[in-house]
Amino acid sequence: MIRYRQLDYNGDYVFGQQSVFLHDSAAAVAQAILTRLLLWSGEWFLDSAEGTPYETLILGYGTQGTRDAAVRERILSTPVVVSITKYNSSVVSRRMTVACDVQTQFGPATINSVLG
Repeated sequence: MIRYRQLDYNGDYVFGQQSVFLHDSAAAVAQAILTRLLLWSGEWFLDSAEGTPYETLILGYGTQGTRDAAVRERILSTPVVVSITKYNSSVVSRRMTVACDVQTQFGPATINSVLG
């Protein structure tokens, strides 16, 4: 079972009614992927090994060969993600943009995000 509190357009939790939760749906998985991508390695005090390896594999010079593999691995290791069906990334002005379509156990989901 997947249950995520919805985020608003600013990336903040939505509070109020019971309907602000995403349950067992492709939208819940998309939000899980997004929040996992936005968590930097070492940022979460309960598990410093959890997170996206921005400082070592994604940002900076010499990471052209590792950044996409690291992001794809992070997406594929999200619970109930079956596969990545479409993936595109670009780096402009020190910002990485990722757009991908994934197949989940609940159906297809789309992720578009600026990372790092």
